[in-house]
Amino acid sequence: MNILRSVPGQPEAIWFLEKAADRPHHAYLFAGPEGSGKQQAARAFAGALLCPRGGCGECRDCRLALADRHPNLVVVEPEGRDIRVGLGPDDHGTARWMVAWASRTAPEPGWKVFRVEQADRMTPEAADVLLKALEEPTGGTVFILSSARPDELPETVRSRCQTVTFHPLAEAFVVDTLVNEGAPEERALLATRVAGGNLGRARRIAADDRGLAFREAALEALDEAGRGPAGALAAADRLMEAAKEYQKGLGRDLEAALEPFTDPETGAPVRQFRAEIRRLEERHVRRERRAERDFLDWSLLALEAVFRDSLLSAAGGDRDWSINLDLDGGRLSARDAARAVEVLEEAREALADETNLNVRLILEEAFLRLTDVAPAVASA
Repeated sequence: MNILRSVPGQPEAIWFLEKAADRPHHAYLFAGPEGSGKQQAARAFAGALLCPRGGCGECRDCRLALADRHPNLVVVEPEGRDIRVGLGPDDHGTARWMVAWASRTAPEPGWKVFRVEQADRMTPEAADVLLKALEEPTGGTVFILSSARPDELPETVRSRCQTVTFHPLAEAFVVDTLVNEGAPEERALLATRVAGGNLGRARRIAADDRGLAFREAALEALDEAGRGPAGALAAADRLMEAAKEYQKGLGRDLEAALEPFTDPETGAPVRQFRAEIRRLEERHVRRERRAERDFLDWSLLALEAVFRDSLLSAAGGDRDWSINLDLDGGRLSARDAARAVEVLEEAREALADETNLNVRLILEEAFLRLTDVAPAVASA
């Protein structure tokens, strides 16, 4: 088994990485949309570099690399919204810490590999610090930067990386993948379209009836908004409550993830798994910080898709082109549907700016502006 060949739907990128694993460049930029397989490919490429057999998929090095647990592998992700420059070399997960770690001797023989997820979220100061490491690479070190928005990285950083392009996965490929994994064909197609072709998200949507909880919450909130200004405020409350319930669910996910590493009698962590437990807890903290805004963004995007379907219907488009194949296209005019899409886009943009601390206010404003069109959608 070659772990790179297990990455689906990206034959050109995988062909390039198989060749690169023999004599790697010091830095790569994996560029492509969310859900295109960049993260899976980055894990597999790291495994190919760390495995003495080039990524056999069976040895200790491959297993640890695929689980983000190899001693020679460092995974850096945004803390909150950004990857920060950091105060010093001991400030874990920051640019200064990363550069300091790159200059040290690897814990085990072989390459040192850095995976930087959502690299476009580096602050300008952090990018400047990383640039120094890319300009004067330390022998035996490989950086793998991943980004769905590579144009937001400084040109100075991009120019020092070999870019590996990941294309959006074809709808038919994602649907076939889900069907082969046991999803009914109709649900697989719906999940694929609602997820925008993001295979990971489509899997979660297709997995069970709660996979579309964010869309259900959004539609219920829109129904509330149809009652006028008072309903719009209630709609914001409803969606906030649903986001907090989702956030609580992550806590239950952490408990389930930690269960294999705890003593069944005492419930205490098993000592030899402390590093793994810490990694899981740190990742959970990052997910929990983003959870509320992520859920709200998915919900607003789901409403946007509903209004886009209304726009398609108003323009006389083919029903088979709709995103929400299980919902009626609505009875909105093209003008109203387009205005609703604009309102939701502005709300999502405001939500993405984490300096906007009052999330509820963003939702209230959006639903107040949608009150005129909500009844037509809700009654469809």
